Amino acid sequence: MLGMRIEARGQAIFMTGGTGYLGSHLMRKLLKQGYRIYGLRRAVSKLDRVRDIADEVTWVDLETTDFNAFFAAHPIQYIMHCATDYGRKQVDPCGTIEANLILPLKLLHAAAVNGVAVFINTDTILDKGVSNYSLSKKQFADWLESYSDRIVGINVALEHFYGPGDDPSKFVTFIVQSLLSNVECIPLTEGRQKRDFIYIDDVIRAFELLLEKAPGLAHRYYRFEVGSAQPVEIRKFVALAQEISGNRKTRLDFGAIPYRKNEVMASDVNIGGLTAMGWIPEVTLEDGIRRMIEMEKGSFN
Repeated sequence: MLGMRIEARGQAIFMTGGTGYLGSHLMRKLLKQGYRIYGLRRAVSKLDRVRDIADEVTWVDLETTDFNAFFAAHPIQYIMHCATDYGRKQVDPCGTIEANLILPLKLLHAAAVNGVAVFINTDTILDKGVSNYSLSKKQFADWLESYSDRIVGINVALEHFYGPGDDPSKFVTFIVQSLLSNVECIPLTEGRQKRDFIYIDDVIRAFELLLEKAPGLAHRYYRFEVGSAQPVEIRKFVALAQEISGNRKTRLDFGAIPYRKNEVMASDVNIGGLTAMGWIPEVTLEDGIRRMIEMEKGSFN
């Protein structure tokens, strides 16, 4: 069990993306540990995922806040940037660039100028050539490294994390919900590409550990990869999900969809940096799928 340092309780974290899937899980966990959370949000942001804890968070308005003035006036120790735009179905990359590059760069500069100690960034394991999303993420990682003489920069590159309650546009959620709905057919690629699936609870534990260790880190850039280190073929994953769900009706139509341009056929994640600090994935793929299916079933009863 990873313990939190007593002296860390009461310290302040400025978080983006707290109303999203990953951010809401992190926010709930960190509030329980006694951190004070400042959550950046838009006026139109939905609080559905954090309705039960919304009153415990000091919300900061994205559209009206001067970040330099804010960090000068508030004793923030850590920034956790979890806001992400995946750029799905978007032709214009500007929205993706704004969320994944411009916004965190504004925060990074203001934080460095005003003495914030640590910037923890959420990145992707994907190569920059895969999409506008991965390109914008890699571009900010370069900026984070360039500021690492003034602020501890921790870049957390995530593999394909999943869990109950995620957005239905995500692959795992789409598959699970389709199986639980007993749809007639799920069109898929050949499914020979390998992916590394990591359960949300293990991802949160990785962030907890990095936050715990951050005060002892020297000013430089650190990169940590988070995954199970046990990649499986998409074909095997979907078949396993169907078996665990008990679905005997849905036809898995492998080959109905062509591979995407720049399709990544093999996952390669190095979790050595985290395992050296004491973290290991605890939730097996079978366990994670089973947990997700059991919790998602309530939406289909």
